[in-house]
Amino acid sequence: MCSKRYKMIKNKKILVCGGGGFIGGHLVTKLLSMNNSIVCVDLKPKELWFQHFDECENYSLDLKEYENCLKVSKNIDYVFNMACNMGGMGFIENNKAECMLSVLVNTNLLRACLKNNIERYFFSSSACAYNTGKQKETFIAGLKEEDAYPAMPEDGYGWEKLFSERMCRHFMEDFNLQTRVARYHNIYGPFGTYDGGRDKAPAALSRKIANAKIKDISQIDVWGDGEQTRTFAYIDDCINGTLKLFMSDHGEPINIGSSEQVSINQMIDIIEDIADHKVERNYQLDKPLGVRGRSSNNDKIKEVLVWEPQISLREGLTKTYNWIHNQLLHADNTNKFTKF
Repeated sequence: MCSKRYKMIKNKKILVCGGGGFIGGHLVTKLLSMNNSIVCVDLKPKELWFQHFDECENYSLDLKEYENCLKVSKNIDYVFNMACNMGGMGFIENNKAECMLSVLVNTNLLRACLKNNIERYFFSSSACAYNTGKQKETFIAGLKEEDAYPAMPEDGYGWEKLFSERMCRHFMEDFNLQTRVARYHNIYGPFGTYDGGRDKAPAALSRKIANAKIKDISQIDVWGDGEQTRTFAYIDDCINGTLKLFMSDHGEPINIGSSEQVSINQMIDIIEDIADHKVERNYQLDKPLGVRGRSSNNDKIKEVLVWEPQISLREGLTKTYNWIHNQLLHADNTNKFTKF
């Protein structure tokens, strides 16, 4: 599919919040390649950032504090808010209050953007913002953007995302701050968390199977019965879609996710094939599972951007598995990818 051409972001001074994390780090890399000047901020100590950028202006700061938001957004053209306290289901099910505190980051960044006359603002939302009542079966029809209402998102994390979406909308309506919102569907790829409780299914399963192969183990634990379904998006597609949306005229939330819906068992089948290592599956029915089925409807993004994610799940998982396998073989490099 040919994508609509948009003005390239170049020669701008850009603030990337959450730049020490997974999606934020990949975004910084892309923006630097386009000749932009980057201010990179993350809550984590710099030594635990997933990627390091010597050419950036780097800060380890808590953006829940308004004064910090004011400081880092001075003399900035664009702001990308990729900062949040999140992880896989194991984390967000057990840290709801902590997840919801991220609303302070978005709120104070929006206030700082007004104070410092920022041109444009991006908020990274999530498919967890969708009404959970519409996600009770496997292999559901893709969720359209309007399916977030009536509101009943994932408890904790999903409510923070949905509320922050509304804040963006009202700052645009009331103050004419140009805001753009993407609902990400399970973004995965290299340079992300793959252990420690914050890892999502593609990384967690790749790690389990890679570890099983390295140690010649025949069994892995699987949360649930393996029949729960999701759609995913490889990190390169996520970044490309984000930048296309950011420079578009579309001011409403939009899905960024593949339409390729699979069960967890099907994902394991793919990773086993990539690894050339079969495992038995020990299903753990008492673990946090989230909704039964979730899928991205891409009608809106195809209409607005004349584009949708291009990288197949097998291609993306191959890159992800190979990176994680290599990390496990060099255990001294894994600390920052297993704590945050």
